[in-house]
Amino acid sequence: MTTNPLLTPSTLPYGLPDFPAISDEHFLPAFRAGMAEHRTELKAIATDPADATFENTFRAFERSGALLRWVQMVFSNLVAADGTDARQAIDEEVSPELAAHADSIYLDGALYQRLAGVDVTADPRLDAEDRRLAEETLKTFRLLGADLDPDSQRRLAVLNERLAVLTAQYGRRMVAENTNSAVWFATAGELTGLSEQDLASAAAAAHAAGHPGGYLLTLSMFTSQPWLAVLEDRDSRRRVHEAAWRRGSTKDEHYTLDLAAEQASLRAEKAGLLGYTSWAEYALVDRTAPDLAAVRELLDRVVPAATANARRERDTVESLAGHPIEPWDWPFYAARVEREQYHVDATALRSYFELDRVLQDGVFAAAGALYGLSFRERPDLNGYAPGVRIWEVLVEQGAEASGSAGLGLFVGDFFTRPTKSGGAWMNSFREASADLSERPVVSNNLNIPQPADGEPALLTVDQVNTLFHEFGHALHGLLSSARYASLSGTAVPRDFVEFPSQVNEMWMYWPQIVTRYARHVESGEVIDQELLEAIEASSLWGEGHRTTEYLGAALLDLAWHSLAPGSTVSDPLAFEAEHLMAAGLDPELVPPRYRSSYFKHIFAGGYAAGYYSYLWSEMLDADTVEWFRANGGMTRQNGERFRAELLSRGNTRDPMESYRAFRGQDADPEHLLRRRGLLG
Repeated sequence: MTTNPLLTPSTLPYGLPDFPAISDEHFLPAFRAGMAEHRTELKAIATDPADATFENTFRAFERSGALLRWVQMVFSNLVAADGTDARQAIDEEVSPELAAHADSIYLDGALYQRLAGVDVTADPRLDAEDRRLAEETLKTFRLLGADLDPDSQRRLAVLNERLAVLTAQYGRRMVAENTNSAVWFATAGELTGLSEQDLASAAAAAHAAGHPGGYLLTLSMFTSQPWLAVLEDRDSRRRVHEAAWRRGSTKDEHYTLDLAAEQASLRAEKAGLLGYTSWAEYALVDRTAPDLAAVRELLDRVVPAATANARRERDTVESLAGHPIEPWDWPFYAARVEREQYHVDATALRSYFELDRVLQDGVFAAAGALYGLSFRERPDLNGYAPGVRIWEVLVEQGAEASGSAGLGLFVGDFFTRPTKSGGAWMNSFREASADLSERPVVSNNLNIPQPADGEPALLTVDQVNTLFHEFGHALHGLLSSARYASLSGTAVPRDFVEFPSQVNEMWMYWPQIVTRYARHVESGEVIDQELLEAIEASSLWGEGHRTTEYLGAALLDLAWHSLAPGSTVSDPLAFEAEHLMAAGLDPELVPPRYRSSYFKHIFAGGYAAGYYSYLWSEMLDADTVEWFRANGGMTRQNGERFRAELLSRGNTRDPMESYRAFRGQDADPEHLLRRRGLLG
């Protein structure tokens, strides 16, 4: 065991895992050693003969399980970013063990009673963050069943173990099915419209997948694939769309709908045990939205306007196409509208968005202007897979000092691989914690197609936006000043966590930033101001379609998680169609962004009854953007205010209290509706 690198602290800068030294065989022993150590620490807290105090209960509980937390953070990052068959198998084996371990903690009556017996309000030495830690810890115990009777607790433990298995299985099948569903084409003629770079990437992907020739188009996790906007052959578009739409719905080894339906049913039963009418009602207890009714009110307010916009857009693209529009046609003709009416050519625009320049002169430059950060690439540090890059993040010292100090590490993993989950996300390998003397190591994952050897990586406008968005999450982790790890960075309610990342998207087109990074890859010429104005003018075009896609997924999520205890779903696809239509949406007009068979967020990603969060957070984001514009935009003073009152706070106080401290008032939803073109 002493040779297992996961069982000893990393000696690398900022505690970066020593990836070359870690083998898959190390994980299971490390998980089990971590759980054993954690049990010993918790038993000592529960049986401590001394009088219960904040120090020997809440702080001791917070500091316990350090080894297990470390192993989990390393493994969860790797199984998402490089989920080989071996790692997926480890995930399926260890997930029920971890669920049982969590139950042994949160259903431990002696431990709960000792924690609950401490009156944190009576100790004048404790500050607001100490009291917040106690409050959040007790809330977690209650939400996880600490107050249930013994029979209910036993049933809850069975449900948790089964749900852990189902979640791991869904994730494994979904990754395999997404890789398996990539669409092979025999000839370049079938792919007319693709750029030379994309064609070369598709040929390389076919070779890597073992095809004797031809071209392979890999799929993003969305229903609507980016290839649809450029492929000129209608049958090729149809093949790509149908491959994406069918994922996980065929009853073979990659079938996911049975796992989704069982998860939803078991979550409903679990909610009933805990005293709630549905999983959605239960989940909303720990969110910033006041209740489920408030969420539905926001969604219901948006649906009619969004679908009306989508129908008008359909009429426009059908008049251009000269025939009824199918889902695989919409992106192609919508892109033609952008080119012909707004003079915006999405394909040509990519030449202005080269990955390294967008990252260095765009994303990093904005963080420097706002927060005084700088980034130094560390080629001496090893990532977990080829192409993974690492930067040291430095922060300017205050007026009394000079130079910069090390803040943490940023890990960038930008390209797709067959073993990588779809989509884009931020994770932490280490969280900022003054109490543990730990500094942050955060990662961003994207799924940009790997360019052919020697070719630059050119991004779409959406990929540029995603790069800024995910880095907003990274800033939330990097700039945290929390004392306790469980309150640090992105450890905020699910419907608040997207807010800082959405705010960071605003700097993508900020004048002092966009002219730095948006330069032609060959000539170096800065993007024309008239073209930027055309992009802005076209920004509302397609908003009806985009909003309706999103609403389909958000309402589908709530449908699955509004099931009453005891409910089952025998036909998931019929359930899906019925509830989308009942909500006022037409999946034949605009399919949902995700289908139940590949909805990673809710069946393998922690967003169950939480996909509405993007719209809820955007309400705060749209209001914040107005504040920045009214107060001088991208300045260090504004960045410092946002950092001090919001980014650095994490969950050390109620996030909405942080929002009001920054903004000076509650958010006005009208800014969101205007942004999405929903005010008429």
